[in-house]
Amino acid sequence: MQFKDAPPDHEDTQYSSAERSAAASRSTWVSVVVNTALSATQIVVGALTHSQGLVADGIHSLSDLVSDAVVLFANHHSQKEADEDHPYGHQRFETAASLVLGLILLAVGAGMLWAAVLKLQSPDSVPQVHGVALWVAGAALVSKELLFRYMLMIAKRVKSSLLVANAWHARSDAASSLVVGAGIAGNLAGFPLLDPIAALIVGLMVGRMGWQFAWDALHDLMDRAVDEEEVAAIRQTLVETPGVIGVHDVRTRRMGDMIVVDAHIEVDARLTVEAGHDIAVAAQHRVMARHRVLNLMTHVDPWKRPDLDHQLPAQTGSVS
Repeated sequence: MQFKDAPPDHEDTQYSSAERSAAASRSTWVSVVVNTALSATQIVVGALTHSQGLVADGIHSLSDLVSDAVVLFANHHSQKEADEDHPYGHQRFETAASLVLGLILLAVGAGMLWAAVLKLQSPDSVPQVHGVALWVAGAALVSKELLFRYMLMIAKRVKSSLLVANAWHARSDAASSLVVGAGIAGNLAGFPLLDPIAALIVGLMVGRMGWQFAWDALHDLMDRAVDEEEVAAIRQTLVETPGVIGVHDVRTRRMGDMIVVDAHIEVDARLTVEAGHDIAVAAQHRVMARHRVLNLMTHVDPWKRPDLDHQLPAQTGSVS
């Protein structure tokens, strides 16, 4: 999954697994508290004031609690150390959780759409909404926007795609509250169908967000490469390693929020195998220190100066 609003510099500040886990837990628990209060208030007030849009928004907030539970569960399991069955660690647990989160949002959106369509088929049954619903929708809008900004700040700081997904889910909630507020205002102004129409729009927004998260997570589970800018930054770090003459065939794949890299590096063919190996190790350490790379597998290729080919002994193969 790609980062929204990611900074252009791909040399990442390093955070330990414990720091990333603590940041994820802290921001997610804040979301749990906010969404618990909002969902309870919106559903109760929406039912009492006859606002389908507010009830739909409350259900949306309730779905956030489910997504928060998914985040906490994934955050706990993704921090496990590598073992015999998972030699690269458990980072993809977060990607799988993002896929689950997307599917949950798709289901919630479909349910909202169905309820809104049924209401629109019987326009005479749409009741007048009480003015209190509009105040609750406004308060929910402000709360969700502030929650989004807080969660995105934490997500970008620790470079967590799962937290980014959860933050943008909060932003979708803020947008849905804006739509619901407009629908309630329209209902109060004498256009009763605007309230279920607002519920319909919220359902579409939730479904669209769920599709995006699920689709991105599915591609990441199929070893999608990182963007070209980040690949170029990794390649530049390799080229700058003392002893590396050239770099080619740099391949990347996502492992949760980390990256696994394969690369061919070219070194002077006159070097010993041990010297070539030392250069490869140095390149690995530099890349893992400067970028969010979990592991770098290097393939060392001998490089011969054209003007010295006749002076070099014949060599076959390359050193990995």
